[in-house]
Amino acid sequence: MAKTNPGRFFEDYRLGDVIEHAVPRTVSGGERALYHALYPARHALYSSDEFARASGLPASPLDDLAAFHVVFGKTVPDISLNAVANLGYAEGRWLKPVYAGDTLRSTSEVIGLKQNSNGKSGVVYVRTKGLNQRGEVVMDYVRWVMVRKNDLDAPAPETVIPELKQTLAASDLAIPEGLDFSKYDFTLAGETHRWGDYDIGEIIDHVDGVTVEEAEHMIATRLWQNTAKVHFDATFRPDGQRLIYGGHVISMARALSFNGLANAQMIVGLNGGAHANPCFSGLTVKAWSEVLDKAETSAPGVGAIRLRLVATSDGSVGALKGDDGKYLPGVLLDLDYWALMPT
Repeated sequence: MAKTNPGRFFEDYRLGDVIEHAVPRTVSGGERALYHALYPARHALYSSDEFARASGLPASPLDDLAAFHVVFGKTVPDISLNAVANLGYAEGRWLKPVYAGDTLRSTSEVIGLKQNSNGKSGVVYVRTKGLNQRGEVVMDYVRWVMVRKNDLDAPAPETVIPELKQTLAASDLAIPEGLDFSKYDFTLAGETHRWGDYDIGEIIDHVDGVTVEEAEHMIATRLWQNTAKVHFDATFRPDGQRLIYGGHVISMARALSFNGLANAQMIVGLNGGAHANPCFSGLTVKAWSEVLDKAETSAPGVGAIRLRLVATSDGSVGALKGDDGKYLPGVLLDLDYWALMPT
């Protein structure tokens, strides 16, 4: 009997399957330091314990996206090891901050299946939960991924496409217990712009760019224990290129957004997201944001702001899709999220 795991193929998934992912991971300050080394991440709440305590938290949490990467990475061997591409996200919520010393594990439920017309692959929809050592759900999200078939003659499953919210309402967002921005230090945070200074429809060019290198991408892929073959095995694609992990592009764009959105501190909701075009080593990632909505919260001095974060490889600002409705070739990422900001 073979003892190695070739991973699941599209025909191996069944609607309603619940998958408990290996291996739990205890996070430490090392993850935060390495995350900040990989990306120009410098939001104050995640950089300083003292700033976090002044904001009502017990300490500086692990960056929201770093926690997401850990939870996501656990799912890869079971969900996307044989993936063609990760296609999108919806209904993502960060429910509790993750702190150094927490142990994270992941579980996923198959909520949708659709075989592609070519019969060679299909789309798998899963709802993933990340839990800590106390069994508390720290985040959950839906993603859908295109997965190869191994047996091309395997019958197609009944098509089930889940109904998903286009946008999380402000009432769906979880505000961390104790969070208080009423005495927020704008000088230490790096910018003076507060929630009330942003207008719906406003577009912000984040100006800076970072050229993606193979070395940093491979460190990130290994750090998050992402074993998807397209990311680390150059022989797996016909062009011989390793596809840059989409989460690497998300974190890079989020870090670049500091210039103009330094006070958009905590990510609490993920409304949707698309990896519009593949990213490869050598491309220069730039980013811009559009303010989509704003909402008040019950936490003192805390407002919620809904942002579209767009990463590009051509430096364009404000343009997303062509007349045919398809993403322009220079668009790498289109991410719609909620963040918390001092009012």
